[in-house]
Amino acid sequence: MTIRNIVGFVATAIIFLVAILLGRVLWVHYMDEPWTRDARVRAEIVNVAPDVSGAVVDLPVKDNQLVKKGDLLMQIDPSHYEIAVEQAQAAVAARKAELQMKRDDAKRRADMDSLVVSKESRENATHTASAAEASYQQALAALDAAKLNLARTRVVSPVDGYITNLNVFRGDYATAGAAKLAIVDSHSFWVYGYFEETKLPHVHIGDKADIRLMSGGTLEGHVESISRGIYDRDNPQSRELLADVNPTFNWVRLAQRVPVRVKIDSVPDGVVLAAGITCTVVVRQS
Repeated sequence: MTIRNIVGFVATAIIFLVAILLGRVLWVHYMDEPWTRDARVRAEIVNVAPDVSGAVVDLPVKDNQLVKKGDLLMQIDPSHYEIAVEQAQAAVAARKAELQMKRDDAKRRADMDSLVVSKESRENATHTASAAEASYQQALAALDAAKLNLARTRVVSPVDGYITNLNVFRGDYATAGAAKLAIVDSHSFWVYGYFEETKLPHVHIGDKADIRLMSGGTLEGHVESISRGIYDRDNPQSRELLADVNPTFNWVRLAQRVPVRVKIDSVPDGVVLAAGITCTVVVRQS
């Protein structure tokens, strides 16, 4: 065997071994190491609904605007509620005057001699004063409710966040309890990584994680929790609430993906987060 043949044999063997090692490394990386390209940035979405009904007379915010907690989002027409407060105040004044009159009457009867006013009459006057006291307290509660409704005509932001998909305008009628706009809580962003079940043994709560956005930015985070259940599409319930077992079985079984919640520890300057964008999550094994 010539030197040339020996060199060629050695080179071929080295290339073969390198290919085997590279294949092994790639196999371990793709099959065993805890990473996934199937991840989404999520955030808490707050649906804002007014507590009272009325026409929207002011809308000082715009779509995608950053608002702070307590900022005015929209103003419901306060006219009817101002009138309701005035009516409640008048009712309080009337009940107060009635209460004073009933108390004075009960006091006069209590001071009279039993030969002039019967015991029953004195007791009735006391009970009448007590009923007037209850009516007065009820009027005060109605006034508080009217003032609260007037205050609630100002719809303010419950969190710091971004107005999204704004679809309300001045002049629209707002119904109590019906959501009129949504806010993405700017302090609530997290990532859901959907890891194959074969990789879950390598994922632990507290592990550091690198979050690589499709836009190119990289965030740091850590594993916050692991979901304890996913929907079993092969075993739904029947209408009788019994297991609906599929009589056929597919021998090619794909690894299920389980949601892993990753808390974002820091966001570099210039990185824009939006709920729903995709990313890759790589868990650093401790």
